Amino acid sequence: MKKKFIVKLNKDFEEIINNGKSKKNNSFVIYSLKNNNPYDKYGISVSKKLGNAVFRNKYKRKMRAIIDNYKKDYINGSDYIIILRKGALGKSFQDLENDFLELMH
Repeated sequence: MKKKFIVKLNKDFEEIINNGKSKKNNSFVIYSLKNNNPYDKYGISVSKKLGNAVFRNKYKRKMRAIIDNYKKDYINGSDYIIILRKGALGKSFQDLENDFLELMH
């Protein structure tokens, strides 16, 4: 994922979470908010409560791979914050992908 497609700043995370719409399932909470760009931006958050840094980075890499596979299907000029929940732990890559696609429809 290129840098221009990533939400990095804490104030941007807060704005999207406070003002955006949310969808939830057992694995994720996804917040979305329209932006003024012709492309989507994504931010991924994994809580420290779920595991150590190696664990969190592993799940972030998995999420980036899923986003890269499907981002062309969802270009609608929005910013997304994806928060991993405890229910995603131990799930296979395919199950995570299915849960993500379920929320994006």
